[in-house]
Amino acid sequence: MKIFPVPLFALALSMLMPDPVLADSKFAIPETDDGLPGDGPIRRYGWFKNLWERKRSGWAKKVEQDQRALVFLGDSITQGWGSNMGNSFPELKVANRGISGDTTRGVLIRMQGDVLALNPKGVVILIGTNDLEENASPEVIAGNLKLIIAKLKKHNPKMPIILCNTFPSSASKRRPADKIKDMNKLYFAAVKGDPQVTVLDTWLLFADDKGDAKKPEFPDLLHPNKLGYAKWASALRPLLATHGFIETKPDDFSMEPGFVSLFNGKDLTGWGFREKKTLKPLASFDGKKASDDARYRVINGRLVVTTPPEGRRIQQLWTSREFPKDFTLKLEFRATPNADSGVFIRKPQLQCRDYILAGPWKTLEKYKPQEWNEIIAVVKGGVAHCTCNGEVLNQEFKVPATGPIGLEGDRGQMEYRRIRIKTNQISE
Repeated sequence: MKIFPVPLFALALSMLMPDPVLADSKFAIPETDDGLPGDGPIRRYGWFKNLWERKRSGWAKKVEQDQRALVFLGDSITQGWGSNMGNSFPELKVANRGISGDTTRGVLIRMQGDVLALNPKGVVILIGTNDLEENASPEVIAGNLKLIIAKLKKHNPKMPIILCNTFPSSASKRRPADKIKDMNKLYFAAVKGDPQVTVLDTWLLFADDKGDAKKPEFPDLLHPNKLGYAKWASALRPLLATHGFIETKPDDFSMEPGFVSLFNGKDLTGWGFREKKTLKPLASFDGKKASDDARYRVINGRLVVTTPPEGRRIQQLWTSREFPKDFTLKLEFRATPNADSGVFIRKPQLQCRDYILAGPWKTLEKYKPQEWNEIIAVVKGGVAHCTCNGEVLNQEFKVPATGPIGLEGDRGQMEYRRIRIKTNQISE
């Protein structure tokens, strides 16, 4: 039998042409914008139409299988993470609904079949970069995002939504830093004050000092490599844990001899609110799993200072006890990107942040972003020696003669665990 080689141009042409079986299917991109929701670009290049149809028709066969999954919704960055998100969350049922090249309006018109039909337990959104390449304005893009969020909220008003800031790219990719920053600002404004939506600062996580992507993480200045995806997964993990999707059991930990636990891992017994200037007790949360405003919550052995829907909200949670004698305080913390919190020692605040992004100690070598880190404060004679993972933060931190221990909330999410103290005397 004679085999005739297929010319390369013919093979390339076949990839660009829509599949004739799919061209008239219910999964095809509408031929015109007439009557479609939203505004701005819907891509209709041959390669994109073919991919869009193939992805969506394939997902339609898995609707029952993917019920109650955590849905990742987006474009090529999401698609490129793989069907199981690189196995980054092995304990979690996930559904990747990213389509390479898609825009916010493209996502909007496929919401029902690709997302809502799955009755997702949560949705992670990263979308918008391709709109910029098509010259859409940040205002138009944000308008489409509002409609996407509205559809999700209407479907399930209690379903957690994590909105990732659009990743940095480059002007060379027709995605300049100023446009991305403007778009992210409008994204935040669109959901500000909405407790159902948590904004994750994945722009600052990846941006260089010019606001562009870094080649070691984004070789083509648009798509992350393995290192980039690993950082994204690490940034998401604390929020997924707070929503109860992962890390559903308290960690197994035994205190060192002589230490007393300040946090029982089950509720806020021993903690409460105090008047800001005088530290006079205002409210006790003994036996409660959350503060009255739900900002401070106990979740699977962690004391979580949740992300404020308004972006920033400064407040403090204090121990009921005061500590007048020399002591050693130990605790572990985990911060989302650029999170800002603090640990109060008797009253003065030691900054506890996502140090590399939020400072003030940006050059720490042992700090582990978005992982658990240990702070130790040794108080002797009115001076505290404070370290993070063994590196000095402040070696002569002056503190008053007595006072409680406090945890601040400001920006982003901060988690604490293993809070314990070793002291000669505890005054009630």
